[in-house]
Amino acid sequence: MPLTMNVRKRLPHFELRAELRCEPGSLTALVGPSGAGKTTLMRIAAGLEQPDQGRVALGSTVWVDTGAGIFVLPRHRGLGFVFQDYPLFPHLTVRANVAIAARRKGRVDELLEMFGIARLAGKRPGAISGGERQRAAFCQALARDPVLLLLDEPFSALDAATRRALRQELVALKTELAVPILHVTHDLEEARELGDTIVAVEEGCVSADWLARNSPAPAPGAVQNTAAACKAPPTQ
Repeated sequence: MPLTMNVRKRLPHFELRAELRCEPGSLTALVGPSGAGKTTLMRIAAGLEQPDQGRVALGSTVWVDTGAGIFVLPRHRGLGFVFQDYPLFPHLTVRANVAIAARRKGRVDELLEMFGIARLAGKRPGAISGGERQRAAFCQALARDPVLLLLDEPFSALDAATRRALRQELVALKTELAVPILHVTHDLEEARELGDTIVAVEEGCVSADWLARNSPAPAPGAVQNTAAACKAPPTQ
């Protein structure tokens, strides 16, 4: 089921006005300058913020419709969320951190094996490396069997070798998951490598011009999303 968003929200320095569609089994990379509205757009998708106006839906399931007064809380959306700072519970082992989110207990060991951290199952987060903690965070998010995976700069705090390894794992995982993936990144190389669709956001608007100015050679097969630039949701 695709994620569709058509939202509008007043921010301190501009109004966020964006429309996008993210297909299942594909990754939409949100790029653009700092403070452009990328993370706000993702937080609206997650239900961590509410738009002033608009609609958010996963397939036929409506999560937000300001005109109809619909707002589904984050815990009822079935999301997986991976942040850049891998917020694991420090007092729990790696396995317990993943298990606490698991809808199917048999999935825990499967994910630890998939991400190469099964040997660390009994360790606490403070005793493993940053890359290993981020792998555990991915396992935790995927253990929920999410209907949508949200990634907010999940590789930015990692060293180059670990970033490359995790990117490759995510590329292999995209089709298997068969859910929409929305990924915020400042790294255009990362966006080109991972993104099936690349959406540039500048001052709250979808901006093909920014992408052309900053990334003149998009990756083969990656679509630059230029639709509905600065389009406001219909009046409700």
